[in-house]
Parts: sequence; C-alpha cells; structure tokens
Amino acid sequence: MHGLHLIAELHDCRCDRRLLVDAQALQELCLAVCSTPGLTPVGWLFHQFGSAVQPAGATGAVILAESHLAVHTWPEAAAVTLDLYVCNFSQDNSCAARIAGQRLIAAFAPVRVQRRDLERGVAGLAGALPTAGGSDWPGG
Repeated sequence: MHGLHLIAELHDCRCDRRLLVDAQALQELCLAVCSTPGLTPVGWLFHQFGSAVQPAGATGAVILAESHLAVHTWPEAAAVTLDLYVCNFSQDNSCAARIAGQRLIAAFAPVRVQRRDLERGVAGLAGALPTAGGSDWPGG
C-alpha cells in the first residue's frame, strides 16, 4: 500500500471559466493530464451541478489503475480542490503523479495554492496505525 497522496486547494483560479463550470471540460482535462505522464484511467464519473443555463460547478473522479484522482470546483469562489493518490506496488508512480498534479494546477492558474504531499504506507509506520477494533477517526 506504499504510495503518494497529493492534496491541493487552489484559490483565485484564473483559468478558462469552462474548467470551473463545465463537467465535460473538467473531464477532458483530467483524463489528458493523467494519461500524458503514464497513469492509466480505467473509469471515470463527472457530475455537473446547476443547469446548462446556470452552471454551478462540477465534481469528478478518475479511477486509475494506479489509484484515483478527484477534483471539485467552486466557480463562485474561483476555487478547486484536488486529490491524487497513486500506489507504488509494482513500480514507483510518484513522478507521474507529480507531473499530473503540476499540470492540473497549471491548467487552473491559481493565485494561491495550498498543497500537501503525503507518503502513505511508509515502512516503519505500521505499528503507529490503529488496529482492528480501534480508530482515531471521528465516529470510528
């Protein structure tokens, strides 16, 4: 389960407005940025909020052979959240994930970015995680 999880909040995006309000445009971008560095989309679902006359953002997920990408837009705030996780089981996909993440961020042209890169399943942390029957998560 070793992998890389990239999480970003993009603020004051100065991109083509269609990327913030059009689920089809968002889908095309996400599939392109995943495929180019060598990640493998195996399925996807995107949802348009609002209506064709009054679009109100979009959300989408791309299921990757390597794991997933999720994107959510808030056009009223010119904001986007990204969540890209790749596992590194049979090969290290970290470089491809970083390229895809950088391309997504560049496409949205944010003024401000808050980003976290998390290594997951790192050797030596197994004992630090809760075991069955216990959870540190709220409601767990």
